[in-house]
Amino acid sequence: METKPTSNANFIRTIMESDLAEGKVNKVITRFPPEPNGYLHIGHAKSICINFELADEFKGLTNLRFDDTNPLKEDTEYVEAIKQDVAWLGFEWDGLFFASDYFEEMYNRAVLLINKGLAYVDDQTADQIRETRGTLTEPGQDSPYRNRSVEENLDLFSRMRAGEFGNGEKVLRAKIDMSSGNINMRDPVIYRISHTHHHNTGDKWCIYPMYAFAHPLEDAIEDVSHSICTLEFEDQRPFYDWVIRECEMPNVPRQYEFGRLNITNTVMSKRKLKQLVEENVVDGWDDPRMPTISGLRRRGFTPESIRNFVRDLGVHKGTGVVDAMQLDHYIREDLKLKAPRTMGVVRPLKVIITNYPEGQVEWLEAENNAENPEMGSRQIPFSREIYIEQDDFMENPPPKYFRLFPGNEVRLKHAYFIKCNDFVKDENGNVVELHCTYDVETKSGSGFTGRKVKGTLHWVEATNAVPAEFRLYEPLINDMETDEEGVTFLDHINPNSLEVLNGFVEENMKDAKAQDKFQFFRHGYFNVDPKHSTPGHPVFNLIVSLKSSFEAGK
Repeated sequence: METKPTSNANFIRTIMESDLAEGKVNKVITRFPPEPNGYLHIGHAKSICINFELADEFKGLTNLRFDDTNPLKEDTEYVEAIKQDVAWLGFEWDGLFFASDYFEEMYNRAVLLINKGLAYVDDQTADQIRETRGTLTEPGQDSPYRNRSVEENLDLFSRMRAGEFGNGEKVLRAKIDMSSGNINMRDPVIYRISHTHHHNTGDKWCIYPMYAFAHPLEDAIEDVSHSICTLEFEDQRPFYDWVIRECEMPNVPRQYEFGRLNITNTVMSKRKLKQLVEENVVDGWDDPRMPTISGLRRRGFTPESIRNFVRDLGVHKGTGVVDAMQLDHYIREDLKLKAPRTMGVVRPLKVIITNYPEGQVEWLEAENNAENPEMGSRQIPFSREIYIEQDDFMENPPPKYFRLFPGNEVRLKHAYFIKCNDFVKDENGNVVELHCTYDVETKSGSGFTGRKVKGTLHWVEATNAVPAEFRLYEPLINDMETDEEGVTFLDHINPNSLEVLNGFVEENMKDAKAQDKFQFFRHGYFNVDPKHSTPGHPVFNLIVSLKSSFEAGK
């Protein structure tokens, strides 16, 4: 895809410019390296855009590489979903790789470390290793197995690979410095035993490299020039450099960290997102309330809106929380000239226009997008019976209520003025039907100037109306207080995050297809749900309302 460089702050771009100018690198090569243990979310979209767009800007390359070093949590479902998400965002990778492609070389590099006296097999349990690791103020304690001979370590590591030991019986640790001020340098585990089937290598391996050991090797093998990651990996950089150096990799990548993306009213952790799915809090990874790329796609967000959002955030070292309404702004901006306007009634109230001829249906002209005349117009039916919104009528309205009430007149969008004369209630006292009259002289487009009304209502003609389901969304998670003891994110799930309503849309919407997007007059932008829509009965997901307080204050 064509990159749109922006002037927003991007310190990594500056580094790349300098590295190329000084001859430190000949070509910019980046990578997007997801772990296939869940679906991608909006935070990953930021990383995707940074890696692909910067490489493209400097006429470089970007690989899609799966860091599949933990078969207990990985699945080909996630691999395929990630590939789909990256492609949907508009990016093409230059190479498609898996960490598991390099398992043999990683093993050989670990053997090299053992031969150099820089790695040893440890028989301690995971709890014992954790307990002797030390703290930020106290050094760690040497393992009793730290000084095994090179020969013994080579033998044990070979037998680990051969499957002679059970899970957790032994690990291979780097031999660095148990008194280091950086806990990541205190003899980190670099291999563990896991008799688990791997989605890519099958049962060939029963030992697997740890992510922190494998990742720098993958970068070096692929000749990555700039290894871009989020800020939580900054403390891992000394170990990253140690692995490259001591494993004697011929290519030397450099790691650079940027502040990760955090958004209000959601969680940005694959572990927590997976919990939401597994506990049936949401309708799968692609639930439109989820911050996953697949969820945003199903809700109706466009690739352009997401790219523009993360692009304009810039690339900084600092971290912060972005208001979710900021993302909403970008989808409105993207759809305002693309989405056709139409009318839908989500809480229907029947109106009978008593002086309109029975059995007659006339067709009225309505523009598809007043902001984009090139989208043309459509014909909509009008007859004696229509639906309006329930909240567009009040029996006893407050002051400055300009919609329908007894004796008041309003304009029907694209149609006529109507006046409320009477209404019908059910046995529970709910208004279920209005009786109105229309003024034939007030037809939209006729140039009528005899009088003005202050209210304009949307509506749907009743006899041709298409039944539709509307799914209205609020944030999935209410704002959380970080210092609430014993409270988890699940305690802040918004019980009103989804409201399902049954209403009607215009006759011309009967052929709406999955992922078609529309602006419903006064309601907002909606997307035809690809999962639950059926022929003749569309389901519309609310993408975003028409305007937010965030934009009103801009």
